[in-house]
Amino acid sequence: MSDPQVALFMLGVFIIVIFLGFPIAFTLMAMGISFGYYAYYDNARMWRLYNRAVENGADSWTQFELWIDGLFNNRIFDLFVNQTYSVMTNEVLTAVPLFLFMGYIVERANIVSRLFSTLNVAARRVPGSMAVAALITCTLFATATGIVGAVVTLMGLLAYPAMLKARYNVSFASGIICAGGCLGILIPPSIMLIVYAAASGVSIVQLYAGALLPGLLLSGLYLVYVVTRSILQPSVAPKPTLEEVPSVPMGQLILMLLTSFFPLAFLILAVLGAILFGLATPTEAASIGALGGLLLAVAYRALTWQRLRESVYLTVRTTAMVCWLFVGSWTFSSVFSYLGGEHVIYEFITGLDLTPLQFLLMAQLIIFLLGWPLEWSEIIIIFVPIFLPLLPFYDIDPLFFGILVALNLQTSFLTPPMAMAAYYLKGIAPPHVQLVEIFKGCMPYLTLVFVSMAVLYNVPQIVFWLPHLIYR
Repeated sequence: MSDPQVALFMLGVFIIVIFLGFPIAFTLMAMGISFGYYAYYDNARMWRLYNRAVENGADSWTQFELWIDGLFNNRIFDLFVNQTYSVMTNEVLTAVPLFLFMGYIVERANIVSRLFSTLNVAARRVPGSMAVAALITCTLFATATGIVGAVVTLMGLLAYPAMLKARYNVSFASGIICAGGCLGILIPPSIMLIVYAAASGVSIVQLYAGALLPGLLLSGLYLVYVVTRSILQPSVAPKPTLEEVPSVPMGQLILMLLTSFFPLAFLILAVLGAILFGLATPTEAASIGALGGLLLAVAYRALTWQRLRESVYLTVRTTAMVCWLFVGSWTFSSVFSYLGGEHVIYEFITGLDLTPLQFLLMAQLIIFLLGWPLEWSEIIIIFVPIFLPLLPFYDIDPLFFGILVALNLQTSFLTPPMAMAAYYLKGIAPPHVQLVEIFKGCMPYLTLVFVSMAVLYNVPQIVFWLPHLIYR
């Protein structure tokens, strides 16, 4: 086989292996090193000292040592070490553990419980008030943590039982929790956007600015749908009774907002504002966010040694997963490109004579399908870089492409049969809640994601207006 054929064979084997359920990060590293050993094999370099020792009649032990040395004297090992070091020193990725720690500490400090209770009281007179409170809470919490499983699970424990107790339609309530929990993928400071920035080379600051309005647009569409359906179909979201949601005086309500909503909102806005207006780097802002999360936990008297240890452990575990994915992906892609695989894909796609719209539709369809078996981190780190070299050919801004991908990845958590958000909710839902009812509740929000993608394509200034305004 020629080198490009070996590269395509390498990609095919990788896809088969991950569908068999092997750990993706270590599969990438193993395949990158094994195929890289073939790609970078250099007989003259690897066995030069060994052959010289044999010719000079060196003793057997010396020959064995030089044979072992030659065996590992392949440039793929140099590449692997350099890639690992590059990931460890990547300034963009340094923000990942800090934002993760901020989210995990907020999750465990009972801040979200206070927030939902307050918003539930504040929105009491709004149609579908409990659903509106749940969506706003999901938006803020998803922004703070960016981890879909954590948001869906916690809101499924807090808001979901309350909505079911208030006689909300099961599918309607399920869709709110699942869709709201996915918003953290898109709304800054999103972990996904940090990973995309590291993979694509796009400025994370401009990505955050570009994602803010699309994120608010999607959240706004969700809220409009919830309120509209609650008005048109009151049975899905009955008005709360005084026993379920008490009415409180305005002064007390303001006090409740000051102690729950505003602290978390201020923390998120401070972190995001510091990044957008250049007052701090993403890493410095993430440090502020982590410290702010700790201070909030202390202020609410919710910081215990057990919660702190859990937050640190989960942060380290998730960060290690992301970083090893980067190491494996960069090693794999370097070998794939060296063998000519990237050039083959480039020539094939450009030879199809696609328009920019057709290319975008094809790319987003592939990402949509990949979202069924794979996590967003694997899609961003492994498969999105395949499309990045093609963007200049079709005159597509990588910032705009990244925002579309972030929107698209919402669907991977909401689309049956592999809708992970639905499975997260099913895991903690009451026994009588059927998975098919949760899937049914996700469908309207899935439609709204596609609507928002169409709106962005037709009105790209929604993405570019804020980056152009701030950074010209």
